Amino acid sequence: MGEAMVRVLAPGMFSTVQDLGRAGWFHAGVGVSGAVDRGALGLANRLVGNAESAAGIECVLGRLRLEATRSAVVAVTGAPAPITVDGRVEGLASVLFLEAGQRLELGVAATGLRCYVAVRGGIDVPPVLGSRSRDTLAGLGPEPLRAGDELPIGPAPRTWPTLELAPLAALTDDPLPVRVRLGPRADWFHNPTDLFTGHWRVATDSDRIGLRLDRPDDAPPLRRSVSGELPTEGMPLGAIQIPPSGQPVVFLADHPITGGYPVVGTVVDADIDALGQARPGRVIRFRPWLP
Repeated sequence: MGEAMVRVLAPGMFSTVQDLGRAGWFHAGVGVSGAVDRGALGLANRLVGNAESAAGIECVLGRLRLEATRSAVVAVTGAPAPITVDGRVEGLASVLFLEAGQRLELGVAATGLRCYVAVRGGIDVPPVLGSRSRDTLAGLGPEPLRAGDELPIGPAPRTWPTLELAPLAALTDDPLPVRVRLGPRADWFHNPTDLFTGHWRVATDSDRIGLRLDRPDDAPPLRRSVSGELPTEGMPLGAIQIPPSGQPVVFLADHPITGGYPVVGTVVDADIDALGQARPGRVIRFRPWLP
């Protein structure tokens, strides 16, 4: 019997291998990266009996097609793309059993942005600095998937899935409330609370590095009260950086670890995954975090 593999027949719009990231390398100038929607990847892994940190596939919108070279147990979570196995319709967040030669196909998700595919045993590509994640900013980790790629699968864990289907709240394109702690550079703006006035929209040039946000013309701008330059400082996940354009960038998984533009606030960690599913045009409403 040959080594267990998943063969990529079509990679969709943009698919990468992701785990929960490479923590502990900030001192060397390397960010964490990892899945943008960490909860969705963790759920997919739990469904197939993996540790939540096992590497899976992150796919933008869908249109991913895979073929199992040997029997495999898989699960798909995240954005609700239509799922079929050899043409048979399957459910989101369910445990799927593939025989050798069977094909898993994702259609296009009507809502949300990122789908996650976990395989029992995990995607076993060589780790880089302790992680199998692709960091699109630093160029670390495995290359984005291409048709014809064969991804090795690691040894199956001892534990078996205990659920056939996980109940999930439906993803929608409704306005998304996002909680924010103001600071550390809120004092660089005349009215930092203007961040909470009205709404913002996700711009088309958003990616794994960050969400770029646009605003209606009649909304109050975020005007700086300090005109000087800010020394380069650390940038956390969820930082809302304000470049000279005044249009915020919310940093996601592949964000730079330092920056020189002021951060007016930081999104609370519990709301980061939801931002990872916000597609261009989605309305974002920032709200002050109340501990």
